[in-house]
This record gives sequence, structure tokens and C-alpha cells, in this order.
Amino acid sequence: MNNKILAGATLSACALMAWAAKDPVVMKVNGVDVPRSEFEYLYHKNTQQQQLDPQPIEEYAEMFKVYKMKVADALAAKLDTTTAFRKEMDKYKRDLAEPYLADSTLLLKYVDEAARMGGMEVEVKHIMTYKTPDLAQDAANRQLIDSIRGLLLEGQDFTTIADKYSQDPAVKNNHGNMGYMIPTRLPYSFAKTAVDLPEGSISEVVESPGAYHVIVGGAKRPSRGKVHASHIMKMVKPGATPEEEAKVKATVDSIYNLVISNPNSFEEIAIHESDDKNSGRQGGLLPWFGAGEMVPEFDEAAFALADGEISKPVRSVYGWHIIKKLAHRDAESAEELKPEILKKLSDPRDERYRLILSAQNDRLAAKHKAKWNTAAEKGIRDYVAANGLDSVFYATYTPDQTTLLTIGKNNISVADFVSGMHNTPQPSASIASKMLDQYFLGFSNSKLIEAEEEWLIANEPDYRNLLNEYRDGSLLYEISLQKVWNKAAQDTEGLENYFQAHRDQYTWDQPHVKGILVQAANDSVATAIRTRMTQLGNDTVISTIRKEFPRQAQLDRVLVKRGDNAMVDNLMFGGKPVTPSNSRYTVYFLFDPRTIDAPENAMDVRGRVTNDYQVELEQQWIDELKSRYPVTINEKELKKIK
Repeated sequence: MNNKILAGATLSACALMAWAAKDPVVMKVNGVDVPRSEFEYLYHKNTQQQQLDPQPIEEYAEMFKVYKMKVADALAAKLDTTTAFRKEMDKYKRDLAEPYLADSTLLLKYVDEAARMGGMEVEVKHIMTYKTPDLAQDAANRQLIDSIRGLLLEGQDFTTIADKYSQDPAVKNNHGNMGYMIPTRLPYSFAKTAVDLPEGSISEVVESPGAYHVIVGGAKRPSRGKVHASHIMKMVKPGATPEEEAKVKATVDSIYNLVISNPNSFEEIAIHESDDKNSGRQGGLLPWFGAGEMVPEFDEAAFALADGEISKPVRSVYGWHIIKKLAHRDAESAEELKPEILKKLSDPRDERYRLILSAQNDRLAAKHKAKWNTAAEKGIRDYVAANGLDSVFYATYTPDQTTLLTIGKNNISVADFVSGMHNTPQPSASIASKMLDQYFLGFSNSKLIEAEEEWLIANEPDYRNLLNEYRDGSLLYEISLQKVWNKAAQDTEGLENYFQAHRDQYTWDQPHVKGILVQAANDSVATAIRTRMTQLGNDTVISTIRKEFPRQAQLDRVLVKRGDNAMVDNLMFGGKPVTPSNSRYTVYFLFDPRTIDAPENAMDVRGRVTNDYQVELEQQWIDELKSRYPVTINEKELKKIK
């Protein structure tokens, strides 16, 4: 249902009652009130699209009556109950409500904060332990980080402690110092702490999605933007002897001398000499990178070069590099960063997404007087914390009709909540408890948004009118397909009957040639096809020839006048010989050609007949609608509309 006239969504009974009294009825169609606000909205929209010659309101009212009767017919056919329609309407309702649901102040805060982080580089020093599904081990890992924090506060050496305790795999190379990084590349809680922490200070324990950290405040500086570079690398294996180190160094010095003597040979030398085969195949070319995306030694050397400059050999933990800086880009502005930031904020994996969702829940819960049954919630949480999500949990709570959440006057049961969990098992109690947190957050958010959507229907005319417009337009499109458009296109017998009854309306200003145009691979194929065609019926001739002579011929039914087809002109009207556009075919002929002065059947003028037949079906439908669906107009209210 994509190419639809705009329409709107079903108004709930409670929402209708809330605004009906202050929104007078301008029309009643099949017993359903049409409020003045809806009619006025659509009329004004229509007249704005017809600025040169606005439609008189009385004339529009007649069109509107028919429009609403068609919608009534769609409702009678229960088109609004189909799964596809409901799914589409739910999506449109949610999309339309999005601007009303957004907390612009909170979003602006996160956007500004992320833009500030994106414009700086922070020296990141941390010690970490992993989170684990095992509750006891997880608690131990968090306690370990807290103890490590105590050692740092006592003044013990950061590098020594990091080497001894950090579970970060990179610690063996960086000793806990990750170098300068753009904070927005880090998990939000980690990044915010690193940015806000004064240089040399020690953080509280920081929890990121996958680990616990203690962070030591590092230096800050403005972002240097990004660099595009190539490199030639010679690897030094871990634990290499001094002799092996010296051998690699001598090799890289030799390569450097070659490059400097002929800088234009850099790419060719990289292809043959670099141990980084991925970049080497492309002449040493690396993707654009910013702070923290390369090891610190490589990073600092590359940024220090001028565009086009080649570095002396640079040692990193992986070996030696000769770097050629190709270009650089300045740091992006806050405005340039904004689309990427907003995309991250809408990603459920981002920590700020949950914070935004929680804030939205708090705001909507207060507005709609939401209240949890804390005893029922605690019972669910206690069970999951002890047993995980198992078959007993679902057997116990799936039928439970105890009220879990009240929003306004709407009571939502435990069974409603558990049904959204889809019987998902999780034997680990700690993981199941975290899953339950997400279920509670998402469930309450969904129910609160439903309450807000109902409130918008009752209190926001723009929202209500757009929703109604989309719903009715979708229904109108579907019912029109059934009653007119598809029926006219598919009713072959009806089309032919209509043509015969109105035959004198379909004429041509000159004769047409009718037949089957055949293009064949050569003369012998053409002869064989012509002979075979005389043995076949008209309905199957083309499909049979295509099947029996695959890739040897092209067949097309034609109905053309002089000048429409060069091959037909040659064969029937003495036109010039034609070379087929497809070189596979060299011979062409017409099978059973006839010259006719007027259309013989509906298929000869199918487009015109179909359009005219649609008009007749439309009028028949309207006549039927008028007999089935009574309409009354409040003329007094209609006259008030300007």
C-alpha cells in the first residue's frame, strides 16, 4: 500500500468523546459523524492546491460525500482489519507522533555534548576487567577494579598496576595508555568520564557495556581531523633478538633510501616490499584515519607530516613503517557531525538511547498518571533473578491477569507483558535479569506511547487530521482497486461487452496492419517457423514457437499504422528494407497479416476501452453507494467554513 492517497487512523471511542463536544458535526455518513475540523482541513488543503480556481465549497462537499461513502464501503468490507493494513497504520501513527514524543531539550544536550567531544582528542589511560555472565565472577571483577582504584589513589605506579591487573588485551603493548583518541569512538559512559576527568585525576569505577574501568585523566587537545596516508611496513616478530631487530632495521633503511631517491616509486615499492599485504596490494594505501585509530607512534608521525611528505622509518609495536602523507581533513564542525550523532542516538546499542527512552518514560508516565504494581513487578524480578527465564516462568505468568501497569484508566496485565517476551528462554539468571530490564523498559515505553497517541488524537487537530487522511486514503485506494481498477483491467469479458456496446466510439483515422511479426536467425529457420505456425492455434502460437525455437526467433503481435514500425512498412507498404536491431536475427516476416479499417475487438484499443470501462464501473459503484450509505449534511455548519 505505497501509492496511496493520504489518509488517517481509527479514532478510539474515548478519544472521540473527548473532542466531539467542541468539534461540531458537518456531515454524517452511514451514521458516522464527520467533524467540522476534518472537513475544513481537507477542504483548505484542496483549495490551496487549486490557487487559480478554488473549488466552491458546495461542489467540494458533494465530492467529499462520495469519498466518505467509499471509505464506508471499505470498512464494510473489513479492509481495515487486515494484518497488512494494521501494520502500516501502526507505523504511520508512530512516525507521525515522533515529533510530539521527542524531548528536544534532552536531544540537544546530547547532540551538543557529542559535537564537543567530536572536536577534541583525549589521552586515554585505563585499567579494565571484563563483565561476565557469572554473577559471582562479575562481582569479583568489579571488586578487583575498585581495589585497583584504591592502589592508584595510594600513589602506586599506573603502568605497573596496568601491566599486572588489566584484562585489556592491548595492555601488553600500550601498558594501559591508549594514546590520544576521539572520545566519540568510545562507549558513552567511558568517553564522558575521560573528557570530564581532570588530568592526573582517578575516576570512580566506570561501567561500559562490556567491562569495568578505572580511568586516569589525560591531556586534552583540539582534534587534528583526519589523515590519508600510505605506508611500507617491515614487521618485527615479537621477542625478536637484537640481531633480528638490526636486520629488519637495515632492510627498512635500504628501502627508505630507495624511496627518497625516487619518491614516485613509493607505490611500486610498497607493492613488492611491504609486509602489510592488504595495503601493499594497493601501493600501501590506508583508509582515512583519525586520532586513536592507529597505534600512537604511527599516529603521531603521520599527523606531523606535511601533505606529500615521506617520513623516516618509524618504529611501532608491529615493526617499522615508512609513511607517505597524501592529504588531510580538518575536524568536522558541529553541524557536519549532527547527522551522525543523531543516528547514534537512535541506535538501541548506544547507552544514550536507553537514557533517552527512560527520560521519555518518566515524562509520559507523569503526564498519563502511570503506576506500576510494585508487588507484581517484584515477584517477576525475584523469580528471574533466582531461576532465569525457564518454562516454569512462562507457565506461571503467561495466563496471569493481575494488573501490572495502570496508565490512566487502562489496566495492563502481567499476561500482556509476558506475551511480548515470546517464550524466550535464558538459563543464566544474570543475563535473564538484564533482559528483563530491557523488556520492562520497552514494554512500558510502548504502552505509554500508545497512551500519548490517543491523547494526540483527542487534543492535537493537526495530528488527528493527518492520521484520518492517511487512513481514509489507504482504505480508498484498496477499495478502488477491488471495485474499479483491478476489475476493469482483469474483466476480459466485461471489456469486450463494453466495446461491442460502444463500438462506434472507437475509430481510427487510417488503416492498421494486424498480425504477428517474426524475426528469425536465417531463411531456413524462418521457413520452418512459418510452416509450424500454420499448424497452431492463435492463442498458443507465440508461446509454442518460442519454446520450440529457443533463441532462434523473436515474435511480437503488432497492430500498427503506416509509419509506426519500419519492418511492417517494408513488408506491407513498400518501405525500405530494415536491418534488425538485434544482430542475432537477419530475416523477418509477417504471419497472417491483415489490414483493418477499425478495431475488431476490445484488445485492439485496450487502453481506451479500459479507461472508459473504469468510468462506467465507477459510476455504477457510486450509484450503489448512494443507495447503501445514507448521508446528511449540516448546512448551517457548512456555511460557516470559509
